[in-house]
Amino acid sequence: MPTPSRQLALEILLRTERGGATLAERLAAHEVEALSPRDRAFLHEILLGTLRHRGALDHSLSHLSGRPLDELDPPVLAALRLGAYQLLRMRVPARAAVSESVDLVRRGTPQASGFVNAVLRRLAREGARPAPDPSADPLGWLTTEGSLPLWLAERWVARLGPDVAVARARGFLATPPTVYRLNPRVSDAEARAASLEPRPLAVPGAWLATAGRAADLGAEAVLYLQDQGSQLAGRLAGGPGLRLDACAAPGGKAMLMADVAGPQGRVVAAEASPRRLRVLAGLVRKWGASNVACVGADARRPPFRTPFAGVLLDAPCSGLGTIGRHPDLRWRAGPDDLPRHARRQTELLHALAPLVAPGGVLVYATCSVEPEENEHVLGSFLDAHPDLRPETPEWATTFAAGPFLRTRPEAHGGDAFFVAVLRRA
Repeated sequence: MPTPSRQLALEILLRTERGGATLAERLAAHEVEALSPRDRAFLHEILLGTLRHRGALDHSLSHLSGRPLDELDPPVLAALRLGAYQLLRMRVPARAAVSESVDLVRRGTPQASGFVNAVLRRLAREGARPAPDPSADPLGWLTTEGSLPLWLAERWVARLGPDVAVARARGFLATPPTVYRLNPRVSDAEARAASLEPRPLAVPGAWLATAGRAADLGAEAVLYLQDQGSQLAGRLAGGPGLRLDACAAPGGKAMLMADVAGPQGRVVAAEASPRRLRVLAGLVRKWGASNVACVGADARRPPFRTPFAGVLLDAPCSGLGTIGRHPDLRWRAGPDDLPRHARRQTELLHALAPLVAPGGVLVYATCSVEPEENEHVLGSFLDAHPDLRPETPEWATTFAAGPFLRTRPEAHGGDAFFVAVLRRA
């Protein structure tokens, strides 16, 4: 009988690979929260690790299985990957990793239990298959050790060059850093966060935790866990006057905009999804951000007439800049998604541009590294709106990439964000 955490890992992995809810949404489900803290931590590690290193795991498994992996039944392949991750990347005894994986298959596909047993036992004996040399065969390395789908690896090599492509893939394989900001309404927040041994980052108010448990202080609303790239977008959109976060859920950027604005400022946090709006409102209440108004509204048809001093469009996108934190997106996204997202992003920009007051800013942000969702979208948009001009505040020049801003995992750690600050004349 497999352990509950391993059985749940297999079920979540299979559901995630079929599409629908993301891994993050599935890990927030009741059955996961019902596990003991130790089992829940194990579940998170085995799922995130298996998806993050799937290319490397498949590289070793394909060498040992004797048949193409895509011809295996999905539960069998999923059990092999989970077992391989435990053998190669965790300190799980080989006997336990193999027997638990065999038990997973025996429950649903008993005829494959001998095959899984043989493959994993051989993997335990022989170890991981050597990866291709990244200098001699960058594409081979990117699709195995770099754990990228072929279409994305080919794009990066062609657009970035092999050296940058490999460096970026390495950045996304690293465990994402723990970055946070403090709640200005908690008077002793800085003292309580001292145990995290924080280091300041380039974005004002962003801190890197190098020790301790930031999540515990996050649960008490002493701090908010938020990647530096996300904080970059929120801080650039914040300031005095009336501000709008047009696609606000889950709410981190709207709260940062409100914190930057101070008690006299006002932020409208708009969200079209009723479910996500409830989550947003709950987070705003917990943070104590009384200067945030949560509103149900579709950014494609904004119901506002009053101009805003600042508008943030954190646009729905492929999420390919967050594949280190959300490794399931490596395998969910495809090249056909990019033009689909670009059409929606363009529609949202045109709908929101009239809401920006003279002298105000429109901040466009995505957690994507692909130009179709970034420079290409803004190129045609700015041609149609010559009164909007890109600018870079002096404190943000470390992130400058031409007229726009980027956080890059190979340089800054964490997620890859694209941000454009467009000032209305």
